[in-house]
Amino acid sequence: MSEPDLGLPLERIAEIRRAEAIGRKINLLLDVIMSPLGGPFEYFAVRDLAKQRTGYYLSRTRWSLLKHGKVQVIPDEALRAISAVFGVDEGYLLHDDGKVPEQVESELAPLRTMRRREVRNFAIRTLGPVDPAAMRAIAKILDEQAH
Repeated sequence: MSEPDLGLPLERIAEIRRAEAIGRKINLLLDVIMSPLGGPFEYFAVRDLAKQRTGYYLSRTRWSLLKHGKVQVIPDEALRAISAVFGVDEGYLLHDDGKVPEQVESELAPLRTMRRREVRNFAIRTLGPVDPAAMRAIAKILDEQAH
């Protein structure tokens, strides 16, 4: 998260933080929930499902701004439509303290494991031959950071 300029009015700082939080939440949904076709969601699928399920037309511009956490006027209808597309409780996107949806939470553990493995493999390739004790120490640190 970028740290907003402290010279900004508190209301503007709150808008920036809200937009960034919504962007992180949407990207988490994109990371763990697959489209009905089995792959990652693309804009056209999100747009079409939003229209089909809620009647809300989600423009490419709004979608891009939301995904990238850019400040804009965010209609609740847009967040409800996105929630419907991903099949999650709308409170997740509508409220700052919205609980992470169960289906997202269940996918996070394997995702974390996969990312730790990628980091570990990168370290092995980058460091070359490493003392097994040092590699265990690196793996332990990665495991501790995941929890």
